[in-house]
Amino acid sequence: MSGELLINVTPSETRVALIENGVLQEVHVERESRRGLVGNIYLGKVIRVLPGMQAAFIDINLEKAAFLHASDINTKLMLNKGDLPADHVPDIRALVHEGQQIVVQVIKDPLGTKGARLTTDITVAARYLVLMPNADHAGISQRIEDPKERSRLKEIITPYCSEEHGFIVRTAAEGADEKELKHDAEFLRRVWKKVQERKQRKQMKTPIYQDLSLAFRVLRDFVGIELERIRIDSKLTYEQLLEFTEEFVPNLTPVLECYPGERPIFDLFDVENEIQRSLHRRIELKSGGYLIIDQTEAMTTIDINTGGFVGHRNLEETIFNTNLEATQAIARQLRLRNLGGIIIVDFIDMNSNEHQKRVLHSLDVAMTKDNVKHSISNFSKLGLVEMTRKRTRESLEHILCGECSVCSGRGHLKTVETVCFEILREIVRVNRAYDSDKFIVYASSTVSESLINDEYHHLAELEVFIGKQIKVQIESMYNQEQFDVIMM
Repeated sequence: MSGELLINVTPSETRVALIENGVLQEVHVERESRRGLVGNIYLGKVIRVLPGMQAAFIDINLEKAAFLHASDINTKLMLNKGDLPADHVPDIRALVHEGQQIVVQVIKDPLGTKGARLTTDITVAARYLVLMPNADHAGISQRIEDPKERSRLKEIITPYCSEEHGFIVRTAAEGADEKELKHDAEFLRRVWKKVQERKQRKQMKTPIYQDLSLAFRVLRDFVGIELERIRIDSKLTYEQLLEFTEEFVPNLTPVLECYPGERPIFDLFDVENEIQRSLHRRIELKSGGYLIIDQTEAMTTIDINTGGFVGHRNLEETIFNTNLEATQAIARQLRLRNLGGIIIVDFIDMNSNEHQKRVLHSLDVAMTKDNVKHSISNFSKLGLVEMTRKRTRESLEHILCGECSVCSGRGHLKTVETVCFEILREIVRVNRAYDSDKFIVYASSTVSESLINDEYHHLAELEVFIGKQIKVQIESMYNQEQFDVIMM
């Protein structure tokens, strides 16, 4: 597969769109306010040992001291003994002492009054592999059950293990080829070398390893897709990605481009409108039929209807053609919305077994473009197709939308934060298209208050950026998603 990445960067959020054959296929969103600490590696200092709790508090330069329990300490490494039983946990005082410097990794973010939870079993993850600095062997995920596949993966990875580090092959590596696994192994070894260099410099005020932000992760993780072009609308991020790719992913350096266009980058390929449509329950098919997609806590259901499609021959052919067209739309929507877990597809009932087989085959072929692990069952007695798709991250709806307070959870509205960011983008868009002295934003009370208070620094930054005044006006009759940007 070949594709193009569009990377939209603002101080508040980063959005990445994957385009294949001119059509949006995936959207990734990361907001700065929601980036966690899990996975970060620090050179910490033991500030207190608590024998009664079998734990220690570690200073890693956060607001609250982090918590390290004895069971989360690699005892074989700390005591330099390789023959200890796996379930044996020595006294915390034998493992650490006050004032000691120790390399730790965050396994749980701070919550309320509690600090972050730590471990000394360090791991660094990539898409298919996890590097284990204190091991010397290759392990395979237990979820990969096929003995031949386990043997194949172990044979590929073992040569990359050394006395200094080993690897765990992740579930996502099932079916991955040698080139992709080699890419991951070499990437992780380079990352670990950097971590070791920072550790030697005794860098304590900042993490010696921080999990990559979204713009960097996508370059690391899109291994199976041949990217023809990567366009970034931030010069600073472009320069950082250029440095990153030259060191870690050199094959992507030639395709990086800084996007200088007047139009917002997500206006290319109609990405903004596609994102808006992906939040709708109803998806129109070109023939006149449509899908209804409902995401619930337990599963996602997809219902196919003929709608205005009347066909040309007979009812059976009309139903078959609608179902066939729906398979392509289903595969794309699952990727675009990042729907995971159990998915139930209610195709329009078909009497012909041959038609059922062809529809199922069409769905299977359409899903081969999806890098996320999935499985598809045959038609059930009720005419339903059951699918599973691995959850890799929050669905697009859960990121962009929140539960509606008006309808008590029966539907969804965009969050205040999302509407604020839409308003900021709309101001940039209007400013580029028309000449005006200042702007007035009319929005609901909750959105207006958020712009004036919580998002004020973003609004102020935008005023400086465009060199014009922006005034926010409350419009009490507007609902949360409604707003207008007026030029003055």
